[in-house]
Amino acid sequence: MLTKTLYIKMQNAEITFHPDFFDPHESDVLFESLLDEIEWKQEKIKLYGKEMNMPRQMAWYGDRGKSYTFSRLRFTPKPWTSTLLYIKEKIEPLAEVSFNSVLLNLYRDGRDSMAWHSDAEPELGKNPTIGSVSLGGTRKFKFRNQFDRSLKHEIELTHGSFLLMAGETQHFWQHEVPKTAKAVKPRINLTFRAIL
Repeated sequence: MLTKTLYIKMQNAEITFHPDFFDPHESDVLFESLLDEIEWKQEKIKLYGKEMNMPRQMAWYGDRGKSYTFSRLRFTPKPWTSTLLYIKEKIEPLAEVSFNSVLLNLYRDGRDSMAWHSDAEPELGKNPTIGSVSLGGTRKFKFRNQFDRSLKHEIELTHGSFLLMAGETQHFWQHEVPKTAKAVKPRINLTFRAIL
């Protein structure tokens, strides 16, 4: 049962946030299940001609044939697990989208992060709907406008929360999960997508 829905007011964006979509106990169970059953991998990326480890572990799951490419990395989906299907079925009625894939990121501590980007790859279509579920330690999630960097917003993504980004959001806004020196618990983030 949802207890709170926040409509984030940002120009050229459709963003809703449910800070307690999953209750604490269910969130704990989901976190432990995903930590154990997902085939986590630390990908490498070339930056300024030098090969470096991505600052987080990742995995890509989904329907057969729904591959995804970003940062020059191509991901071929592994089959859905029962835990992923359970989460997907819970969020789809709110998203009003049938998701066919999910990118998972494991942030082991505050040194793991996600740099500024928008989810605007061609295979996501013109106005993609991204369903983001967070489990584990709370992390700051920042937005900045791509055309006016003075326009910013940030949200604390809490254990069991669900953030929905739709409409023109990815055309006008970038987002990041910055590093932090604070002691933070490990966090799993799932961004559900509909690959064309």
